[in-house]
Amino acid sequence: MAPEAADRQPEPERDPAGEELERAILGSDRELNAFEVAEATGVTIEELRRLWRALGFPEHGLEVAFTQADAEAVARLREIVDSGLIDIDLSVTMTRAVGQTMARLADWEVATLVHRVEELERGDEATGSRIGSARRLVDSVNPPFEELLIYAWRRHLAAAVGRLEAMGANEEDLHTSEVTVGFADIVSFTALSNRIDHVRIGDLVEVFESRCADVVAAHRGRVIKSIGDSVLFVNDDPIRAYDTAEGIISVVGRDARMPDVRVGLASGSVVMRLGDVFGPPVNMAARLTGVARRNRIIVDAATAELLPSDQFESRRLPARPVRGFGLVEPVAVRRH
Repeated sequence: MAPEAADRQPEPERDPAGEELERAILGSDRELNAFEVAEATGVTIEELRRLWRALGFPEHGLEVAFTQADAEAVARLREIVDSGLIDIDLSVTMTRAVGQTMARLADWEVATLVHRVEELERGDEATGSRIGSARRLVDSVNPPFEELLIYAWRRHLAAAVGRLEAMGANEEDLHTSEVTVGFADIVSFTALSNRIDHVRIGDLVEVFESRCADVVAAHRGRVIKSIGDSVLFVNDDPIRAYDTAEGIISVVGRDARMPDVRVGLASGSVVMRLGDVFGPPVNMAARLTGVARRNRIIVDAATAELLPSDQFESRRLPARPVRGFGLVEPVAVRRH
């Protein structure tokens, strides 16, 4: 190792209380720089940088920025790559998936628990600082929550493998699937967010997302992503997709305390990659929400054809230009 690589660079000045909380979460102090991690694990500096960026963290140059746990995690990845089962590029892709998922989960957890921290500091067991109460929560909540993470990951992995096996019987390309895509959108969300305060808009979005997720799960679908004022979901059965859309309207749009919603459904072949879905049905479902009336479902012609006529009544609407698709005849559907 070059002499300059071993030179430790002082970290920027940090808040001692923040360091204490970080230590409680990570379980150890920062004590290694990038060169020391690379030397200890057998990865190159460039490989370490790629993995660190894939996790979603900025590079630190020669600062002392890594813990022993960081080095152990890199070493485990290196062992998997050395086994020949995956290469470094695939390990970076998997690491990026973990990083993006965990970053959102961590933000979600902190935003949820910060209110509890404030409650604790106002109560009889106040510690005198929010850091103290946060430390209490970390010590009591994190261990069982870590077990829950592993359990949930295994459960979802089993479900994902099951879907892959189901497709494998009929599909040559296991990344492609025939599904009905749903897009649920809050009506006039921008105007609404300009009228109410930040706390209220945050609560509204949380309720909207959680209610949509519950309905999607109840009808055996999957939420692909939530984007504040909208939720994208898929279902391999068009009838269940319609029931999902109707359920979302029922628990959101027909609740006087919630805003109106619009739902678009489109069916066809999509590509599933990196936890997301891509293809014309995704774009069509999103575009259809701009056509739907408040608290109504609108579908494309492909979905209308898949819904049995003995259960559903369909009505073609006048053709209109839809961005990216030209003239489209949306279809309004309802159960008999």
